[in-house]
Amino acid sequence: MKFVDEVSIRVKAGDGGNGAMSFRREKFIENGGPNGGDGGDGGSIYMMADENLNTLVDYRYTRHFDAERGSNGGSTDCTGKKGEDLILRVPVGTTVIDSATQEVIGDLTKAGQKLMVVQGGWHGLGNTRFKSSTNRAPRQTTPGKPGEQRDLKLEMKVLADVGLLGLPNAGKSTFIRSVSAAKPKVADYPFTTLVPNLGVVSVDRWKSFVVADIPGLIEGASDGAGLGIRFLKHLARTRLLLHLVDMAPLDDASAPDAAEVIVNELIKFSPSLAERDRWLVLNKCDQILEEEHEERVKEIVDRLEWTGPVYVISAISKLGTERLCHDIMRYMEDRADRLANDPAYKEELADLDQRIEDEARAQLQALDDKRALRRSGVKSVHDIGDDDWDEEDVDDEDGPEIIYVRD
Repeated sequence: MKFVDEVSIRVKAGDGGNGAMSFRREKFIENGGPNGGDGGDGGSIYMMADENLNTLVDYRYTRHFDAERGSNGGSTDCTGKKGEDLILRVPVGTTVIDSATQEVIGDLTKAGQKLMVVQGGWHGLGNTRFKSSTNRAPRQTTPGKPGEQRDLKLEMKVLADVGLLGLPNAGKSTFIRSVSAAKPKVADYPFTTLVPNLGVVSVDRWKSFVVADIPGLIEGASDGAGLGIRFLKHLARTRLLLHLVDMAPLDDASAPDAAEVIVNELIKFSPSLAERDRWLVLNKCDQILEEEHEERVKEIVDRLEWTGPVYVISAISKLGTERLCHDIMRYMEDRADRLANDPAYKEELADLDQRIEDEARAQLQALDDKRALRRSGVKSVHDIGDDDWDEEDVDDEDGPEIIYVRD
């Protein structure tokens, strides 16, 4: 199944049914009177989180969704049928955003959670509603109200406890295969991971946590190099980040340089995400001599000015992975206890989560804007020589911060 984590759709609630104008025509009843019924309400559209879905591919090609219209009222005071509500099922972890205002309508983080995104139109009134002592034969009705319509953007973020960061071939997929039952693709070339993978790590009979492996980053990812930073948003909801570093890279790059690249790209994407608890995991220790371990570790730690936990492992040989997983589980339990007993800590984490969400959305919106400009044949003035643009293209009121010129 194709992995799709962002889609844009248009939803239209059903219109309300019109009220009916009708009069009684019954034998032996004089001066019958009005009996036109009300119309039915239009159907609303809801989003529902479904734990059996893990992609938004169902909305990739079908983009318009309309709820059923309410039926018109009938004679003999018959009310029109209400339009059926439309329920759109999405993966757990989907954020629903109004494309026009960028307002977050809701966040579906629990299975079965429902969110109404557009409301059906109100029904029209039949002429029976307007009967009075002075108006015994009203010829007045009202039409049904139109249903709401919205352009929505759906963003899915995988829900995981631990997120893996690292360059391509750092061993992230090998690590998740080693500690869980997940079987992501593993090969000896970069970018074997093209979509996020999830793995459940069982530490004890009743204890487990979820690990998310995202495609590797390279230098310049924040500017769109490689697979870019599109998948970094999936780490926004994790509780702990593991920064995997290859201790024995195959090319001429040094391990400290590789570690520094990831930190720089993470800060560019979201400074707040860089504040998330993060552990340094030095992988492939079996590829270098044991007496060189200490020197290589010191080199990386000094370059990053690292003060947090450091683990030396070999994912493929499962050296050190068991201790790492037990420490992660202990961290999760301690974090849960602190959240339950320390309101200040809970508020601090909620503020951090909100800042990460806001920064991630701003970065992704900026990337979307860049892609739209590129498709329209527009480029930034920073890529153009001084002789290639005209003064008339400069907005005098706002100042020429960025000037766009067509090719």
